[in-house]
Amino acid sequence: MATGQENTAPFTQGLELSKHFYWEAVRPILDAKFHGLVHAAALLGSGSEVLGFDDPMSSDHHWGPRVMIFLTEADHSSYASAMVELLRHKLPYEFYGYPTSFSEPDPNDNGVQHLQRVKSGPINHRVEVLTIRGFIHNYLNFDIDQPIEAADWLTFPQQKLRTITAGMVYHDAIGLEEARARFAWYPHDLWLYLLAAGWARIGQEEHLMGRAGLVGDELGSALIGSRLVRDIMRLAFLMERQYAPYPKWFGTAFKQLACAETLADPLFKAQTALTWRQREAHLVDAYEILARMHNRLGITDPLPGKARPFFGRPFRVMALHGFTDALIAQIEDPSVQQIAQRRPIGSVDLFSDSTDLLEAQHLRPRLRDLYT
Repeated sequence: MATGQENTAPFTQGLELSKHFYWEAVRPILDAKFHGLVHAAALLGSGSEVLGFDDPMSSDHHWGPRVMIFLTEADHSSYASAMVELLRHKLPYEFYGYPTSFSEPDPNDNGVQHLQRVKSGPINHRVEVLTIRGFIHNYLNFDIDQPIEAADWLTFPQQKLRTITAGMVYHDAIGLEEARARFAWYPHDLWLYLLAAGWARIGQEEHLMGRAGLVGDELGSALIGSRLVRDIMRLAFLMERQYAPYPKWFGTAFKQLACAETLADPLFKAQTALTWRQREAHLVDAYEILARMHNRLGITDPLPGKARPFFGRPFRVMALHGFTDALIAQIEDPSVQQIAQRRPIGSVDLFSDSTDLLEAQHLRPRLRDLYT
């Protein structure tokens, strides 16, 4: 058995490769044996290719010809195992120059699977046969048959919401699109709350960047400045109603936002500034752009668009104008009002960037206690 990731064709992005793999390799096999069986086919969930950000380097782990097949609950019980086994014996060994077989999960590398060339015997493919309910429960620890409550929205990591609503559906005869449309974006009042929490977080530290610099702590000032840059970017995603992806693709996705044309330059200059005075000047430029973006949304009365001194100290700030309070005042949903009456901690993404926490969906019920 030979292993390796060498391919004999030009790189094809994963979503496109998956589409061809489904229609040209998988679907004919399924039609021949399970003709008429209703299903959906898609590529959702984890993987850079789901976001459309994969490149040739991506093909060295977890990446390759793969697709997800969704069945009804009843059909999954009856046919899933047979489907998986059939494909082990009927799929071609190679597709578009890539092996269709994968290694076993590597226990020393977070279960990563690599493309694996084989020339005989069954194929260890990555055609997953799932149900919509099972996928959502496994990915978010949520029962798709239940209403999505405020505490659920706030404990769903944005990076996971993005990978459910991104990706591509190639065929749908069982309501997959309808199911994932439920996660398309936050309800209006929750969106207001998250915007309020984003401004509150900026307000907590925007004056501290200069205070650290004033006593000669440029390293500490730069660290706070970097945190503020990320908070501004997160607020920009919210304002444009886009879920933010996980850190590897955070900046790449930010560049696709409409506001990046004006925001990216001051943020980069703030990130690379050598003194706190320079850093503040660029952050203020970014704050004022953000304030104009807020006013264009028309969700509160217009708020000042120029930075102001921080209680007489020589630091210029923006959140002190009251963006958080103005946004919270617009919330009408009683359940969200109740949450907003406490300190605006926002969603799980705002108070933690721990991968272990964001990926540990079994902990989500405990996180919900923060909001109930």
